[in-house]
Amino acid sequence: MTDWIVWFGELTHPRRLRVRGSLFLSGSLFWLSAGLTAPMLVLVFMAFARRSPYGEIIWNISPDNFLRLAGFGAFGWTADYLWILARSAWMASVTTLLSVGIAYPLAFWIALRPPRTRNLWFALVVIPFCTNLVIRTYAWMLILSNQMPPARFLQWLGWLAPEAALYPGAGAVFLGMVASSLPFAALPIYTNVERLDWSLVEAAQDLYGGRWAVFRHAIFAQTQPGLLAGIILTFIPAMGAFVVPDLLGGARTWLVGNLIQQQFGPSRDWPFGAAVSLGLMVLTLAGLFLLRRLEAAHRET
Repeated sequence: MTDWIVWFGELTHPRRLRVRGSLFLSGSLFWLSAGLTAPMLVLVFMAFARRSPYGEIIWNISPDNFLRLAGFGAFGWTADYLWILARSAWMASVTTLLSVGIAYPLAFWIALRPPRTRNLWFALVVIPFCTNLVIRTYAWMLILSNQMPPARFLQWLGWLAPEAALYPGAGAVFLGMVASSLPFAALPIYTNVERLDWSLVEAAQDLYGGRWAVFRHAIFAQTQPGLLAGIILTFIPAMGAFVVPDLLGGARTWLVGNLIQQQFGPSRDWPFGAAVSLGLMVLTLAGLFLLRRLEAAHRET
């Protein structure tokens, strides 16, 4: 006897149900293919192409772009591009640690505020989302300029040369990247903290657990999903950042995002830019894989 399924008050055959499900998914699959899969395939094919002296793309399959990224060029080997990749990974990791280190206690502080003021503090965290990143970066350039109080104070202390500004430099880049990444780290952590089951904390205290044991087993374990989401949402954009390093770092702090922007912009070397983009993706996936392994090792302990 053929099985029938009641679906929204209608008897539906499993085959017809699969057809309807496929039709419902077809729109999402189309946009996913058009917006993600197709550009990714174009990027992969372009990474193996070559650039003509006039900036045109020559579709000759060759690994030259990846060899160039690894440092092998016409004049021998150089580690310039590898240093840019390493610097990007380092600055993205430090930005993530600083953002999460600030966002974690901030989420607890907001969650423990009275309900009347909690929404206000939460709104202050969300407000940066309403402003374009370029505008926020230019605001930091104004704040760190040589005429503003931070630079004036350091000049008065003798820690900064007269008429010197606090940018460009690595410190200004870290400040701008942390400021732009903080909401991405704070929101998922705050979501977990707001739903924290404090009865588990009380149970751990009743079992004579120390402060560290209570935090590790009753608090950190409950906030770990939000913490992991905050790390991912901060690390991935920080790896490809180019607006903040370009405006606050100048030529002193070139990251892989600036390198990609240069290839698709003034240099018009799209094949090499595609190869660098794939290298950035591999580096980002390697960082996420390492994060997953560390999370799995923590769960086993």
